[in-house]
Amino acid sequence: MGRENSSAVAGSRTEGRAPLPFLGLACAVGVSSIYFNQPLLSEMGQEFHSRPEHIGFVAVATQVGYATGLLFFVPMGDLTERRALMMRMYGAVSVALLLAALSPTLLCLIGASVLIGVFASVTHIVLPIAPDLVDHRQRGRAIGIVMTGLLMGVLLARTFSGWVSKIDGWRWVFVAAAVVNLSFVPLLWRKMPLLEPKQKLKYVEAMRSLWTLFRTEPLLREASIVGALAFASFSCFWTTLAFLLATKYKLGPGVAGSFGIVGAAGAMIASMAGRWSDRHGPRWVASMGISTLIFSYLVLWGAVAMRGGVVLHVAILVGGVVILDIGAQMTQISNQTRIFGLIASARSRINTVYMVVYFTGAALGSWLSSLAWARFGWNGVCLLALGLMALATLRHVTGIRDAVPVAHRDEKASEALMQF
Repeated sequence: MGRENSSAVAGSRTEGRAPLPFLGLACAVGVSSIYFNQPLLSEMGQEFHSRPEHIGFVAVATQVGYATGLLFFVPMGDLTERRALMMRMYGAVSVALLLAALSPTLLCLIGASVLIGVFASVTHIVLPIAPDLVDHRQRGRAIGIVMTGLLMGVLLARTFSGWVSKIDGWRWVFVAAAVVNLSFVPLLWRKMPLLEPKQKLKYVEAMRSLWTLFRTEPLLREASIVGALAFASFSCFWTTLAFLLATKYKLGPGVAGSFGIVGAAGAMIASMAGRWSDRHGPRWVASMGISTLIFSYLVLWGAVAMRGGVVLHVAILVGGVVILDIGAQMTQISNQTRIFGLIASARSRINTVYMVVYFTGAALGSWLSSLAWARFGWNGVCLLALGLMALATLRHVTGIRDAVPVAHRDEKASEALMQF
């Protein structure tokens, strides 16, 4: 407990030098790298003469790489000085982005996409710092502020890539992104303090403890499964949007990317969701988020199925995207508020377990939605997404009603983690 108290004190001292909004910016820069390719899939497919189910592997590869980075790099946030670790990873992702820009074949692009995902996992070395900066009663608010930045990165990355590609093709998107990530390295050096580890653990011990955490924390298992299914559903829309706009409405990647601006309007709900979690409890917020996601797909399905012109269809799609992003963000904020209340000294590893499962769901959603689009079109995509949300609802309603108080969970879990 003394070690945790000293960490909390150290965290409070970092707030002036590394405030929550800056952590949000760091998350936005890191996570954006894995979403640049989604509005560009149709354009990439044309250049490489690939069918949608094949070019869709570019998005899948990035998310698989991200899950891999979460598994093998993010636990190091509990073991090593985090500022230096973050600087190295931002530098590495800039190199991976350049490799993508120079890819001569689809296979090379898929390989580069895996590397982009691996090193972009730096986002989740940054995120667990946020709860260290505030009292546990404001944990939801802190996570909400940082997640606002992260979600803006997720959504605006698509807008950025869609419009930059119109200048001189999709490759320049990755060149520009590499420059942004590389420029962030000296910014971290100036803005972030030294962030020493909270525990003295070897890497092998930390990796073994991931299974211990998953095995002994039912709340972590529940949040991970619900989050993975919700994000798989979310990925169904964004992976296939470019195909829908190109084939049905003859609209290019710039328009597909512009949907990110629409979604960014919904991202502002993140801070509110954090406050609602503090006030009503994260489970209540999760219920609202899941319900909103289901409703969003009914709107998105109806937008394409109904009669009317392109303008009407796109206008309703825009409304559906706002609802979709609000639901996804509420679900994510509630899940992370719950899991970050478990063990303060193991937040990076808890986040590792959660996010590996979470992005495994994203990769599954991207893969299945590419297949669904190729065989059944938009109807298949929406049915798939609703099926995933039905499974998420089932897991949620059979889940844990009340979390164990933070102090008790810290003591209990700390003992369990020492018994590998």
